[in-house]
Amino acid sequence: MTHRRLFFIHGAGGYVDDGPLAEALSAALGATLDMPEFSDDDMSIEAWARPIREGLAGLDTADAVVAHSFGATVLVHILAEADSPVPEHVVLLAMPNWGPDGWDVSQYVPADADAPLPEVRGAGRRASKGVALHHCADDAVVPVEHLDLNAQVLASATVHRHPVGGHQFDGLADLIAADVLAADVHAADVHAAGFHTTDVLARGRGGPDPE
Repeated sequence: MTHRRLFFIHGAGGYVDDGPLAEALSAALGATLDMPEFSDDDMSIEAWARPIREGLAGLDTADAVVAHSFGATVLVHILAEADSPVPEHVVLLAMPNWGPDGWDVSQYVPADADAPLPEVRGAGRRASKGVALHHCADDAVVPVEHLDLNAQVLASATVHRHPVGGHQFDGLADLIAADVLAADVHAADVHAAGFHTTDVLARGRGGPDPE
């Protein structure tokens, strides 16, 4: 399945630096790139969240959403909101952890930080193809230890630890795109089998099979 549009949310001060990764991902997905530029002057969550919400509201089911670094932080804040749009599949690249065991900056920690994202959203409203965390072990900007911290918060996310690639995921666009496309295939198979999203979540967490 090809994607009609890739909505790429760049990192802090990363509009230029993230460009090659965004372009490579859009090419691998067969998608048109939509990569707005966000403020370098106002780094508050809300300053970034307003235009990101607008982008999410215009998504089609064939579109993909990828957020990098600080952009991933803001996206998680938005997805925790009760009335936010629900992307089909969310990919979070090199996301910092702002809790006490990470960079310990309270203003960037979601207000409901004790509840994993799927529970904040509610299983029935969660992204139907899931949330994926990607991080490179040689990331010199956001230490890879943040991946494990984020995986504890986003308990239902699939976790991808790449040995090399740095903060910009050099040479990994095809692998990341393959993860998105594999989620499409899995979701299609689940739909064909007659399962609902909540059924798959229950089984993925080791819960009982739905009656």
